[in-house]
Amino acid sequence: DPLSLGPFAAGSRLPAACAPLQLRALLRHGTRYPTAGQIRRLAELHARLLRRRPAAAAAAACPAAADLAAWQMWYEESLDGRLAPQGRRDMEHLARRLAARFPALFAARRRLLLASSSKHRCLQSGSAFCRGLGPSLSLGSDEMEVKVNDSLMRFFDHCAKFVALVEENDAAMCQVNAFKEGPEMRKVLEKVASALCLPVEELNADLVQVAFLTCSYELAIKNVTSPWCSLFSEDDAKVLEYLNDLKQYWKRGYGYDINSRASCILFQDIFQHLDKAVEESK
Repeated sequence: DPLSLGPFAAGSRLPAACAPLQLRALLRHGTRYPTAGQIRRLAELHARLLRRRPAAAAAAACPAAADLAAWQMWYEESLDGRLAPQGRRDMEHLARRLAARFPALFAARRRLLLASSSKHRCLQSGSAFCRGLGPSLSLGSDEMEVKVNDSLMRFFDHCAKFVALVEENDAAMCQVNAFKEGPEMRKVLEKVASALCLPVEELNADLVQVAFLTCSYELAIKNVTSPWCSLFSEDDAKVLEYLNDLKQYWKRGYGYDINSRASCILFQDIFQHLDKAVEESK
């Protein structure tokens, strides 16, 4: 049941003596397509496979290369991180679950404010969320407006210190770059090159990582096990997931103090609205 609240639902109802005053939800966008940069790298890798497509006699030695050469490259740069159909379903179902859990807050004509960043996938997620709430609020989705507020929802783009010290500073990712050239990634590169019958010099960490991400995208977007998945073992996945975690640690996480400080504006907004709701309730 896509609307199930899970096994804990029966015990998660609010006590009769409690009444919800306000719900503030900070939501990530739904399932999306790859970004234009990822699609360009995937197209580059796929083109190399097509150029080196093994002859019929050699295909038996490189079945993964033959399968991937036959795979249709259906991603286009115009998709550039836009919301996928599965992402719209994600948001609609999330809205309906929230409305089911807090019916008093989602009664018809209750005040609802929706803010989004200007990113297509976020605006599209907001619209899908509205559609999910429509039946609960007795509203059509066109009656609910999603307002763009990048200073709040993309606070990191508006923090000059973060942009200068992290976002546009190549040295900030030195640990990530070192791992890309390290022995763990080298082992994965050599294994993938062998499976694809490509010289290892034709691969790099970014190309191998996009192949790994494509396996994830195909599962999330189309619910299929992609032939790209056949290139990787669980141990390979741990290395590639660590590479991504390392990047997020330095770029968005605890690596630099300014990363967390940049989010103060957002958290102040959340707590100020909650405090106001409590004060008004008296």
